[in-house]
Amino acid sequence: MTDAQKRPISYADAGVDVDAGNAVVDAIKPIVRTTQRRGADVQIGGFGGLFDLAAAGYKDPILVAATDGVGTKLRIAIETGILDTVGVDLVAMNVNDLIVQGAEPLFFLDYFATGKLDPGETVQVIGGIAKGCRIAGAALIGGETAEMPGMYKAKDFDLAGFAVGAVERGRVLPSSEIAVGDRILGLASSGVHSNGYSLVRKLCEHAKMPFDFPAPFETSAATLGRALLTPTRIYVKPLLKALRDPGGILAMAHITGGGFTDNIPRVIPERLTAKIDLSRIAVPPVFRWMAEVGDLTQAEMLRTFNCGIGMILVVEPEKTDAVTEVLRAEGETVTEIGVIEAGDNPLTYEGLLKLANPR
Repeated sequence: MTDAQKRPISYADAGVDVDAGNAVVDAIKPIVRTTQRRGADVQIGGFGGLFDLAAAGYKDPILVAATDGVGTKLRIAIETGILDTVGVDLVAMNVNDLIVQGAEPLFFLDYFATGKLDPGETVQVIGGIAKGCRIAGAALIGGETAEMPGMYKAKDFDLAGFAVGAVERGRVLPSSEIAVGDRILGLASSGVHSNGYSLVRKLCEHAKMPFDFPAPFETSAATLGRALLTPTRIYVKPLLKALRDPGGILAMAHITGGGFTDNIPRVIPERLTAKIDLSRIAVPPVFRWMAEVGDLTQAEMLRTFNCGIGMILVVEPEKTDAVTEVLRAEGETVTEIGVIEAGDNPLTYEGLLKLANPR
């Protein structure tokens, strides 16, 4: 080959489009600005995001950090092309883990990795992240968009999120004051949320239900894919309000991977048990449908899914009515589903979930 025939090899030849990445940054700048809050100016493009705790009003804060993803729920988003909701899920899975420790989410960072960057699709995903941040009151102060051909197929992508919150010293949950007689409240979920989707997808395959079919558990015209992509509920602002007034919340558990069975014991002290009356839970149709399609046992449901309850609260008896009233006024569906009793097992059940054939 002569010198005249030689052609320089570029990054684009390797499958990475730097111009597309820059276009994404420019497109999301106005979206990111919608998440501005006290302590953050949300100007992206630097090497790191800044946050001013003093400007946010904190005196002696403990910082709380969380990281999480969306799991194989992304597979449904990729296959259906419905990309405007998984960003909300990403924020929810992180900020709900902060609020259970009494922490207010302050800022959020995302990581978006794909095989081939499509600016329009990427903006949809990050638009969902910004929406989640607005719902939670967190500033989107930075992130990373990575185009990695060879690591991902062209349309495939993955998401990870990182959230930091703060709580004043002495207000960290769970409280050491949990005692016999405290009430257990459940806050309704918006659906499956963002865990158990490997099983969800297996059940759809078993039922021979493509994602573009009408959802068999919905009365609306929603497709199965759209229904299963209903975003995870973000509980932050209602819970912050209840924590401040009337107070009395001693512990919270975010019902994610591991369901009731693995998450509730994480906040129950030794020699106490959370006694849950399963018959009080309003089980949404999607869970009843999955249980029937897969002939799932109650134990499997409780360890895999939220079954209609996305957040558990342990509340002082005398504050239960007031906390319930505040949360309902903020749009939450609240049900008293149990009580704290003495016992060596941190979690016990009574009653049955309202499934077609509970066992």
